[in-house]
Amino acid sequence: MARLRIGLIGCGFIGRFHSRAIRGLVRLGLVDARYVAVCDRIEERARVFAELANVPMVTTDPFEVIESAEVDVVYICVPTAGHKELVLRAAARGKHVFCEKPLATTLADVEEMVAAVRAAGIKAGVGLVLRHSPTITVLKSLTQDAGLGRLMTIVFRDDQFFPIAGHYGSDWRKDHRQVGSGTLLEHSIHDADVLRWLAGDVRSLRGSVSNFAGHENVEDLALAHLAFESGARAQLVSVWHNVLGRPSQRRLEVFFENGLYHLEHDFFGPLQLQTHQNPPQTIDEEEVRHRYLQLVGLNDPVYEEALSRHTLEDYFFLTSVAEGRDPFPDFEVALEAHRVVDAIYRSASAGGEEVRLA
Repeated sequence: MARLRIGLIGCGFIGRFHSRAIRGLVRLGLVDARYVAVCDRIEERARVFAELANVPMVTTDPFEVIESAEVDVVYICVPTAGHKELVLRAAARGKHVFCEKPLATTLADVEEMVAAVRAAGIKAGVGLVLRHSPTITVLKSLTQDAGLGRLMTIVFRDDQFFPIAGHYGSDWRKDHRQVGSGTLLEHSIHDADVLRWLAGDVRSLRGSVSNFAGHENVEDLALAHLAFESGARAQLVSVWHNVLGRPSQRRLEVFFENGLYHLEHDFFGPLQLQTHQNPPQTIDEEEVRHRYLQLVGLNDPVYEEALSRHTLEDYFFLTSVAEGRDPFPDFEVALEAHRVVDAIYRSASAGGEEVRLA
């Protein structure tokens, strides 16, 4: 298989996140890839990145990256409102795409993007990184036990300081022209996807949003009550606050008729559980990592080393492209999560009326 040639568009927080992971995977010999082009609207930031990653092409024009014959795979890590145009251009040029979440600011745009990549036949992955969360993957595997009975409810609280500050430094997230909306779409699109992963298709929901910080059309509190086709229910609370000393937290409680699961760290654990007459148990972080690597079929110690430093999100995406397989999660998965988020916004705009999903 030929070495993949990557062009990165967007050298902010999330672009650097992927860069560190990919360069680490290359050093460990887990992917055969190299950066050949980098773009950022701030030229100096692009040049600093290029020096660190030894990238030959530096530009402030994203279309130069997409049009370059040297680029096979385009990573799109710009503010949300810029995703659609770049994805459509990449699809038209037959370039494989990794696009950060959410795919776009509106459901209609996401549907257009999905249609475009499908028609182009390119590989298109999306940054729903919790699909590669060791602790949620292990949780999902444990919930397949038929002895648990029916899933009853999920209580999901997601809180994070407003990411315009701190190590995120994403000042653009207070500008609705670049994000479309706030914490529900920009952050809890992950949570909508996890809820569908754990509980299946959503039948109906009610939602509300509030704005405390005062940034126009950018909510910092969203609440939703969801009913699933299975009969299960869920409550989601998504909040952006100003407690800058607090790390991003997700508290997830999953109740079955005969068991419950609880986690407060969305990636490495620990994972707490109790079933039937058994006493409470804790699966610690080390065991979570071990079980996760077994579940995804990566048993060589080199993957333990990779996971200790980075997520394996980019490993799975780039490997699927190199091997000609469809990546996961893909744009179709992102579309279904966006449908849920869109329905919550529609309910909120209608005063919390029930919205049914097809």
